[in-house]
Amino acid sequence: MHKFITQTSKDPRIIFILIAQEISGNIKPVRQTPDIEHTNIAQDSFSVVNSESAAPVLIICDHASRHVPPEYGNLGLPASRLSQHIAWDIGAGEVSRRLAALLDVTAVLCGTSRLVIDCNRPFAADSSIPASSDGVAIPGNAAIDEAERQRRISRYFHPYHDEISRQINRHMQHGRRPALISIHSFTPEMDGFQRPWHVGLLWDQDQSLAAPIVRELRRDPDLVVGENQPYAGANPPGYALDAHAADNGLPIAVFEIRQDLIETEQGTDRWADILAAALRPVLADHANAPLSG
Repeated sequence: MHKFITQTSKDPRIIFILIAQEISGNIKPVRQTPDIEHTNIAQDSFSVVNSESAAPVLIICDHASRHVPPEYGNLGLPASRLSQHIAWDIGAGEVSRRLAALLDVTAVLCGTSRLVIDCNRPFAADSSIPASSDGVAIPGNAAIDEAERQRRISRYFHPYHDEISRQINRHMQHGRRPALISIHSFTPEMDGFQRPWHVGLLWDQDQSLAAPIVRELRRDPDLVVGENQPYAGANPPGYALDAHAADNGLPIAVFEIRQDLIETEQGTDRWADILAAALRPVLADHANAPLSG
């Protein structure tokens, strides 16, 4: 972990701590907070972890950041709203980074709040640039014109998805068929319903990756694992399911982790370990499967 932070952190205080620890021989991981505003993802439309990994796996996180570019003035919202689930999937980005390190695989994380543009929605969806979210009006999205819509697509949506496509093509060019792992989080309560699941696996038509992962997770009798819960894989429509998985003939597993379980560093550590343990045997089988066609 300390190697990863040294390479990506622009904060000289973190680098100094790591150098001091290495000199003293007391190397301890610097624990990142779940707020990825503290990393360079806040300044970019996407961030990549372990960009040249040869393992045939790609982690993606569409809602990793709550960052709203300064020009949008918080979209007319108080700063406190941008800490809530309407702006990002709390804990998902941190789990994605830690999971990439545990599995030694590549991860691509979106660097822009879904309130600016939702990188997990098709352009035609009303929730692509939402005028409201969970009953909260988004003033900065109330009356945008087509030029502004295209500007956000060009600046934030396309660069993120282009990088995912580039990573997929990198694997395919080397004869590898990457498995896609998408990480999200969900609120413990929705419309008065207390959601019982700790984690859910979503899919649309292809469950070749999701089904064995569910079986692995259920080896722990204490885990409540949902299948196409708390959402169905096809509704609301997930962009990556079609554009990156189905269109390329690639298997995908979409994780939804209950956000109260990953809102702390200890929680993101624990759930990265849980997902890694469930994924290792499934991904090993995938890597050994013959390429089709």
